[in-house]
Amino acid sequence: MSTEAELREIVKEPSQSLWDKDIGRIDEHARTLIAHSPFVLLATSNSEGTCDVSPKGDPAGSVLVLDDHRLVIADRPGNHRIDSFRNVLHNPHVGLLFLVPGMNETLRVNGRATLVSDAPFFDDLTVQGKRPRLALLVDVQELYMHCAKAFLRSSLWDPGTWPNRKTLPTLGQIAKDHLGVKEMSAEAIDKNLALDSETNRY
Repeated sequence: MSTEAELREIVKEPSQSLWDKDIGRIDEHARTLIAHSPFVLLATSNSEGTCDVSPKGDPAGSVLVLDDHRLVIADRPGNHRIDSFRNVLHNPHVGLLFLVPGMNETLRVNGRATLVSDAPFFDDLTVQGKRPRLALLVDVQELYMHCAKAFLRSSLWDPGTWPNRKTLPTLGQIAKDHLGVKEMSAEAIDKNLALDSETNRY
């Protein structure tokens, strides 16, 4: 399959209302959902189209809405790869997916992003006394709700469907195998990772 016409032979055109649901601005409902969302997925791509999706988490209300067309996401300590930020420098188009715990519908936002190293609103991005070094300023171009089907099919919020965490490998075990670490046990790696997560969160 190589054309949209071929694709539309399989998936019919949506109704006009599904196109019209994109309001292209941050209205009162979107503000409410963003204020209650502690977790957002940030999608970016570089100039060659190579994609990346990065999770961003903070206490609910930490994403700032500046006005009907601009929002800000703070950068927090991580692995220093800055994949998303490097992509934005070459291609400003971003996609955001806001999740609210227990809510099956999600808020989708697409727009153009700019990296900011300081601005008056940085004080409002402070968490646990730590002011971010960088922030992502997003000019909203598309904004609409996504229906509940994906969450209903996956039963994501139903603890009864969750696997027993003890049956899954720990990050230490995964890192040891992926990186070929021989001089440190998986348990020791897990201990170091847990300490870093606890003391270097902000």
